[in-house]
Amino acid sequence: MPRFAANLSMMYTEHPFPARFAAASADGFEAVEYLFPYAYEPAELRRLLDDHGLRQVLFNAPPGDWDAGERGTAALPGREAETRAGIDRALEYAATLDCPRVHVMAGLSTAGAARETYLGNLAWAAERAGAAGVDLLIEPINHRDMPGYFLNRQAEAHAVVRELGADNVKVQLDLYHCQITEGDLTTALRRDLPTGRVGHLQIAGVPDRHEPDAGELNIGHLFHVVDELAFEGWIGCEYRPRAGTSDGLGWLRDYRGAHA
Repeated sequence: MPRFAANLSMMYTEHPFPARFAAASADGFEAVEYLFPYAYEPAELRRLLDDHGLRQVLFNAPPGDWDAGERGTAALPGREAETRAGIDRALEYAATLDCPRVHVMAGLSTAGAARETYLGNLAWAAERAGAAGVDLLIEPINHRDMPGYFLNRQAEAHAVVRELGADNVKVQLDLYHCQITEGDLTTALRRDLPTGRVGHLQIAGVPDRHEPDAGELNIGHLFHVVDELAFEGWIGCEYRPRAGTSDGLGWLRDYRGAHA
C-alpha cells in the first residue's frame, strides 16, 4: 500500500509553517516533505517532527535566489562553488532531521556547458551524500509551470542517473509534471519503478495542481499500479488544496478506508 507524505509548503497553508506539522499529524500523516528548511534551525524542525510523531522524507537543497526567480544552480556554469556549499548545508540539515533524501534542483539553463556542469556537480554531491547515507534526487519539471527548467523528461533524468552510475542518485517522479510533459503515466510507472532508479513519487491533480482526485488523472488506478509494483518509497502530496487542506482529504480517507 502506498505511503503518503504531506507537503507542508503547499498543504496546510491556512496555518503558520510550524503549526502545519501538528495539522498533518492530526490528519493521519506519518511523514512530511517541503521545499526548503533553511528559514528554521535544524533543531527546531527536529523538535516539531518528534513532537508530532512525524518522519522527514524529503526537502530541497538551496536553490539560489528563489525570490528572484532562480530554480536551482546545479546546471549553471560558474555557480559550482555555491552549488556545492548548498549541498553541504543540505546534508547538515538532513543529518539532524534524519532525512534520507535531498532534491537537487538543476536550474533554468540553456548554456552549452549546462549538462557537463550538472553531471560534475551531481557526481561531487553524490560522493558527499553517499558518505552521509543520503540519496540525491533529480526531478523533471514541466515547462508550463517552470519555463526554461533544465530537466523536463523522464528519459533525460534516467540517462543522467545511468551516466553517473552512483547508487544514491535517483529520479523524483512527479506524476503531475510527467502528465503535463509526457502523459502515459501507467507506462512510465511500469517502465521505471522496477529499475530501482525512482527514489520518490509526487502527486497532484492535473491541470490545476489541486487535490489528486480532481482533474484528468484516475488516481485510484495509479495508486493500484504503484501498489502492484511494490514501490517501497513515499508519495509526496505536493498539491494546492482548493479550500481547507483537511476538508480536501476525502480522496485519502477513501483510499485508506478501501485498504483498511
